[in-house]
Amino acid sequence: MEKKILGLTKTAGSYGQLWVIVAVLLLVFKKTRRAGASVLLAYLMVFLLGQIVLKNLVSRPRPCQIDQAFAMLVARPSSSSFPSTHSAWAFGAATAIFLRHRWAGIAAFVVAALIAFSRMYMFLHFPTDVLFGTALGIALGVLANLITGRTWERFEKPKA
Repeated sequence: MEKKILGLTKTAGSYGQLWVIVAVLLLVFKKTRRAGASVLLAYLMVFLLGQIVLKNLVSRPRPCQIDQAFAMLVARPSSSSFPSTHSAWAFGAATAIFLRHRWAGIAAFVVAALIAFSRMYMFLHFPTDVLFGTALGIALGVLANLITGRTWERFEKPKA
């Protein structure tokens, strides 16, 4: 039986859905729409490159899979450890937000840092998993911002 916390199953945060919710909220308002699109694009790129490609390519066991005696705070995941896609999603979103809205981006970076730390604290990732996930997220957040910026410019130019 699945444990429920606040009405959500324990797997509700397994794919960084927080950042999809943040992206949707940003998409609602015209002033933050481009940031929302960047967050969503960064999320998708992390999912494809980090979760689908790199985790399967590297296939590194998690610390909690190596040391089974460690008492876990969460369910022991069966997926690979490298890279930390939670860290990548968090830093990708924070970077995308920061590049459009500095103060909101700083707050997002604080949340991202706490998420990244929690991955090591909960014995789910090695520090190198989190470090690489952080770098991957920042790079993909910048790339997402560049792509959405170029796309936005094409649609915003007045037609002659």
